[in-house]
Amino acid sequence: MSSDARLPVDVGLLSPVTARYDQDTTDAAVLAALVAAEIALTRAWAQVGVASEETADAVAAALGGRDRDAAGDLPDVSWLSAAELAAAARAGGNPVIPLVGALKDRAPADGREWVHRGATSQDILDSALMLTARRAGALIVADLAALEILLASFAATHRDEVAAARTLGQHAVPTTVGLRAANWLRGIARARSRLTGVLAELPAQLGGAGGTLASFLQIGGADAAAGLPAAFATELGLAAPDAPWHTTRWPVTELGDALTQVTDALGVIAADVVTGSRTEIGELAEGSGGGSSAMPQKRNPAAAVLVRSAALRAPHLSATLHTAAALAVDERPDGAWHAEWPTLRELLRLARGAAATAVDLVGGLRVDSAAVARNLAVTDGLIVAERVALVLTPVIGKAAAAELLTRAVAGEALTALVTAATAGSDLDVTHLLDPAGYVGLAGALVDDAIARTHREEHP
Repeated sequence: MSSDARLPVDVGLLSPVTARYDQDTTDAAVLAALVAAEIALTRAWAQVGVASEETADAVAAALGGRDRDAAGDLPDVSWLSAAELAAAARAGGNPVIPLVGALKDRAPADGREWVHRGATSQDILDSALMLTARRAGALIVADLAALEILLASFAATHRDEVAAARTLGQHAVPTTVGLRAANWLRGIARARSRLTGVLAELPAQLGGAGGTLASFLQIGGADAAAGLPAAFATELGLAAPDAPWHTTRWPVTELGDALTQVTDALGVIAADVVTGSRTEIGELAEGSGGGSSAMPQKRNPAAAVLVRSAALRAPHLSATLHTAAALAVDERPDGAWHAEWPTLRELLRLARGAAATAVDLVGGLRVDSAAVARNLAVTDGLIVAERVALVLTPVIGKAAAAELLTRAVAGEALTALVTAATAGSDLDVTHLLDPAGYVGLAGALVDDAIARTHREEHP
């Protein structure tokens, strides 16, 4: 088979959020992971003492395998054509069947019997997808860690900058720009922790034709068959499976859920930036906003828009994985398993692209303090109506306090109303109506989020 020369079908033209960030999930990357799984199986047979080390090394070298000490490196598969394998995969329903034929043709004559020895196609494909996910997932985790540092810095810078909190799209009470960023930070930190844990548990797959490991027992005996899955997992840098999971799809659904949690957390940041950068709000701006093909005055929040696009797509992909898991019948799913492959890969691509784009977004994010202050004052002091009610009720009574606020909402000046109602008391009206005096524990919450980030960065 010759190397592919034609342009790939998908280069991200319609998914710019994933462009530049899908090199670890391309067809070529998955093909390399498939070959890595086959090489790992041959080496696992040597680990359990059934095949010889020399045979395993010869097979690995022939198939493009790297040096045994180059942990995590994928084999060179430039001699294979993903396009030809894809076309051939239609006959049997998966690409492993034609791949095995190509690998056996490539392997040395005395090592061919150890290529794919005892395995079934699902063993290789599931393991390759877990390997692909672990590699791509590590990049996502790294981006999220970088994003946490940026968010911590942003939150610290704007710790005490008072802004209008919004609930259901309306001004509510005062908050701070720093606390909003700290809340973004907490969401990202939780998502990174969840994804890190899931990646560490991604298992290799090795069960044989029906998930009983009968072929391995027949080939190498009980001890070799029992030890082979763990040896196989070690070769791939994956977790050893407790048992074959051909129809128990938690590795896929838990990974999908963790990736969706990542895009959820990123989506919140993106949505807040899109809202904050609206012309009539103007509190936030990206460092290099996008232009318009027709309106030269526009400075679109392009990075936030791309991140948001990923956040909108991801949950539906995760739902597809759960649907497939629920239909994983018999000992080999008929179609449900096949539906997972492109779905999981697209989730990985989206999370990777969204995380990397968010790093750029937050790294250049700017706050317009004048706009923040202007918006805070737009309700003429009613942003602290809750505080006024709490403070005045014991002073002038509940009914009078309610009437005062009703009149203020109708348009009367709140400062004048409060001053008149509390005449003769020692109440400091200026302090009462100052939004900065009603941000609760915002500062402490920001400090705590930042401290947690620093503890993880420098344990």
